[in-house]
Amino acid sequence: MTDVRSADPAVAEPPPPGAGPEAGRTGRGAGLRAGAGAALPAVGILVALAAWWLIARLELVHPFALPPPGDVLSAFVDKPARMLEHTWDTTLEILIGFALSVVAGVLIGLSLASSRTVERMFTPLLVAVNAVPKITLGPLLVVALGWGQKPILTMVFLLCFFPIVLSTATGLTTTPADLAELVRSWNASRWQAFRKVRFPAALPQIFVGLKVAMPLAAIGAVIGEFQAGESGLGYVITQYAGIGDAATAWAAIMLVALVSILLYSALLLIERFALPWVRETTSSR
Repeated sequence: MTDVRSADPAVAEPPPPGAGPEAGRTGRGAGLRAGAGAALPAVGILVALAAWWLIARLELVHPFALPPPGDVLSAFVDKPARMLEHTWDTTLEILIGFALSVVAGVLIGLSLASSRTVERMFTPLLVAVNAVPKITLGPLLVVALGWGQKPILTMVFLLCFFPIVLSTATGLTTTPADLAELVRSWNASRWQAFRKVRFPAALPQIFVGLKVAMPLAAIGAVIGEFQAGESGLGYVITQYAGIGDAATAWAAIMLVALVSILLYSALLLIERFALPWVRETTSSR
């Protein structure tokens, strides 16, 4: 007997999912969105450079304060090896100081979240320390720790650790009610509840603190190099600005910005791979 579904086109089986023209349009749309997402940062940078060039061309700002982009590029090209060496020094200070602040910040956040007594005792002190303008501590750090990396890393730590503490404590104390009820229904121990539910649920909030802290780490490194640096991009800025070479100083500023963008983007990639479920369970714009 002939199969009616195969003989009559009107009642033929529908194509499998993903094989129709709608799926093709969806795939093309996703590809276009991905391409646009990759191109938009470059467009933003080009717009900023064009605005910078126009301001310098019209001399709306004194050339010493804001030299033209071409002069800044020439200043980097004239001494690339030295500039890259200073860039590496600053990047290393950012990474070490940021890593120290992550370890200390997560541990302090765990302590605050585990005990309401500890939270009430030390939260005002942490807020007070965070409220102190860190640049005022630079000379004191130099006196206490001497020149070199120690005061610089301390400055990075002081700027970074509070957002990490706050995000960790907030994430661990705001576990979704359904997950907390599930843990209670399992009669799980505190360690099991922390390892299986509370800490994974807090990770998105912790990464918020890390993303806030990463640019602050670059700021802390440059401030520390202003005060106690013997190398690094902050040291370059102060040295060349002091002798009137604004183009080289701005080249160092641009390198600080570039390092910050790259490190922040790397942190976003780490978040995407470490928390694959977040994009699936949250809405997007």
